[in-house]
Amino acid sequence: MNHRPTGRSLLLGVVAAVAVLSCVVLALGLWRGGDESRTAPPAPSVTAPAGPEAPAATGKPDTRTPSTRNRPDTGHGRPAAALDRSAPTKVTIPAIDVSSTLEDLGLDDDGVMETPRDPALAGWYTPGPAPGQRGPAVIAGHVTWDGAHSVFYRLSELAPGDTVTVDRADGRTATFTVDRVEQYPKNEFPTVDVYRNLDHAGLRLITCAGDYSAEEHRYADNVVVYATLTHTG
Repeated sequence: MNHRPTGRSLLLGVVAAVAVLSCVVLALGLWRGGDESRTAPPAPSVTAPAGPEAPAATGKPDTRTPSTRNRPDTGHGRPAAALDRSAPTKVTIPAIDVSSTLEDLGLDDDGVMETPRDPALAGWYTPGPAPGQRGPAVIAGHVTWDGAHSVFYRLSELAPGDTVTVDRADGRTATFTVDRVEQYPKNEFPTVDVYRNLDHAGLRLITCAGDYSAEEHRYADNVVVYATLTHTG
């Protein structure tokens, strides 16, 4: 846990993951089975849950179209200085009433990123940077599960300027400001944009969105929230 990957080694790891992944999973965009092309898997991200994810009984999740412009993170003022690596313990998103402890997400035996076991909880992708550490930290969560709303059901409602707070095991708190919110078809997941090297501490929140296929048990799209570390405490 104390090993700090360099930006170059992280990028190489992502490229390697892209080459071998064969599933579309939840907040981090992978793919499994079906008729989808095996040439377009994104890097570890969560999009197709390992369980009965389905539209909530009250209707589809809010999938209002976020901005589709491919622009760099803006930040809101100067980004805060990055922190040393420390595992995150809790994520709080006041604008959408989210407060969740975090599961650890790794890769399964097939080399596919795990999804949160508890649909009420979000998960941190542990091979990547920790929130607050330099680079693109990733936190993923389900949008619905077995007909009910899950932890990231309202993720697409976030807007630039909203804040995301992550408590860490070292007692520090990392506060991120949302730069942009994007929605992508799973087969067009922007791996490079999401996982590219950063000169600051960034955060990506990922979940499913779009139309739901009951036959394939998956949504058509992913929502990705891009945020920048703006305060530490």
